[in-house]
Amino acid sequence: MAVLSGLEPKAVFEYFEKLCAVPHGSHNTKQISDLCVSFARELGLKCRQDEVNNVVIWKEASPGYEGAEPVILQGHIDMVCVKTEDCPKDMAREGLDVRTDGKWVWADRTSLGGDNGIAVAMILAILADDSLPHPPLEAVFTVDEEVGMDGAFALDCSDLKGKKLVNLDSEEEGVFTVSCAGGARLDCFLPGEWEPLGEGAAYLVTLDGLLGGHSGMDIDKGRASANQMMVRALYSALERCPGLRLGGIQGGRFDNVICPKNEALVSVPAQEAEAFEAFIREFDAILKNEYAGCDDGISLACRRGALMDGAMTRGSTENILRTMLVLPQGVQAMNVDFPGLVQTSLNLGLVETKPDGVHFSFSVRSCIASQKAMLIQRLRAILELGGGTASERSSYPGWQYARQSRLREDVLAAWKAVSGREGEIEATHGGLECGLFIEKIPGLDAVSFGPELHDVHSVKEKLSVPSTRLVYELTCELLRRSK
Repeated sequence: MAVLSGLEPKAVFEYFEKLCAVPHGSHNTKQISDLCVSFARELGLKCRQDEVNNVVIWKEASPGYEGAEPVILQGHIDMVCVKTEDCPKDMAREGLDVRTDGKWVWADRTSLGGDNGIAVAMILAILADDSLPHPPLEAVFTVDEEVGMDGAFALDCSDLKGKKLVNLDSEEEGVFTVSCAGGARLDCFLPGEWEPLGEGAAYLVTLDGLLGGHSGMDIDKGRASANQMMVRALYSALERCPGLRLGGIQGGRFDNVICPKNEALVSVPAQEAEAFEAFIREFDAILKNEYAGCDDGISLACRRGALMDGAMTRGSTENILRTMLVLPQGVQAMNVDFPGLVQTSLNLGLVETKPDGVHFSFSVRSCIASQKAMLIQRLRAILELGGGTASERSSYPGWQYARQSRLREDVLAAWKAVSGREGEIEATHGGLECGLFIEKIPGLDAVSFGPELHDVHSVKEKLSVPSTRLVYELTCELLRRSK
């Protein structure tokens, strides 16, 4: 028996559970893309699947709506795959183990992928419902949104006729997004020279217990980045123990996720071992004090006896830690037009050590294009001073607020009708594909909304069942009114 079979809307959760049953992390979307195509064929609908696995499905207008303007319904089919350390699941090959208590849906020891699988499920349920009055529909499912919006970049929009885009990739019920930040990824490198380990004490240093979270939606919550904190801890340790040598540093899997854990290998001369262990205990207390009430689980610890084949030279160790210490992280500017909105930020999401040195990547965001460019310029300048490099990829445009929007008015009216409440208009610091669609389709009017989702991109991710029902009703009501 399906786990979500008792939930309403029944069709939405049936589709969602089927989508969850197949692996669909970013860059691993062929199977879920094929599943969407098979759903379209079962429904007898025209569809197109492109070479990167984007899917477009068309449904003709219901009787009486033939003259209405087409509406584009859009979501992305990839998810961020994270799991607990004790979870044996291979998320590249296995589906999710969904759970529910009737009010919330989550996945056992993994992220849920409600961002953005629930959007796909709602759209499929709408396409399957022949009793729902609606204008011509163009359902667009994009891939690899979470790693730079690659699917939206690659999508050919020439056969799309709609000038109204309903993006279902937002996460707060009753909040309607009308603008978002643009962004870019920056791949960075600092070279390292290696030498034999020699005599001394080798340690595995672990910084974990952090909440992490989405680098757009959660960057303003003051949560610590394990990558940034590990660099700070090791540089501080180097001041206490000048013989410290870096043997490796590793943290994070995605540049758009605030890193919750980092591990480093270091060696110190035997005569500095006691001082190093004392420093780790002291700095653990410092971090616990600094992040009390925000990242209460933060923990810095070391274990002696780590296996190390070699370590970086003193010069390389100092240069890497010093350069990375001064790299910015987190919120850089707040927006004056939307109080409380982050305007510009960056996130050091991924750090790894390779034979040639340390490689790491940033997610840079801003709704002001010039500030995005400034941050990238700043990162490059710092890295060049440290003898490193930075290369930009996956740059995407922001979505500028439109003062006049008929679609926005229609959405707010439909929301008031189904909920009895006034909707809230906001801009978001998260990245949305709307900006790319607006670039590709001149004159496009867009709004983004979605059901209540908490702690996306983490193992604590959960989806509200009542909110899903309400947002689905909203979407259906909007289509009924689009005559």
